Amino acid sequence: MIFAQAGTEKVSIIEWHSFAEAYKLNKKKPKKMFIDVYTDWCGWCKKMDRETFQDPETAKYMQKHFYCVKLNAETKDTIVIDDTVKFVNSNPKGRGGNNQLAVELLKGKMSYPSYVFLNEKNQYLTMIPGFYPAADFAPFIHYFGDDIYLNMKWEDYQASLKKNADKKATAPEPDKKK
Repeated sequence: MIFAQAGTEKVSIIEWHSFAEAYKLNKKKPKKMFIDVYTDWCGWCKKMDRETFQDPETAKYMQKHFYCVKLNAETKDTIVIDDTVKFVNSNPKGRGGNNQLAVELLKGKMSYPSYVFLNEKNQYLTMIPGFYPAADFAPFIHYFGDDIYLNMKWEDYQASLKKNADKKATAPEPDKKK
């Protein structure tokens, strides 16, 4: 079952973790990390949560292949990794301000929503900004989740997807026997 009903609101079975939790889990059982960097005021972030992350196929795939992390870019909380590395907010007492972890993961390009992919060794793979419907988001998660990125450039992968889609669209109808 992909969804559980909580009142009238759908709840995804994607198990979202904090960055620190996912980091610890990854030390015990290595797995890629998917980080959804969002803000509370971001309408496109909420749309991504309501639509794309609620898609049953997307949710199931992400849960299987990634430790999924929700990171509020403006969190005032200090994020501690291994009891030594600390990431703080640049303006902890005022409005706005970004947490240093979000700034580092997004390489200073503070755009929401944005998604960061890390490999099993917590090494940065890429950052992808913006809202995507589930069908448009699927190629990204498969490219990294299926390790395609190790052997194929993104542009070549996109071209192969387009070629396969074109073949399906132009395939002749099977003969129908009467």
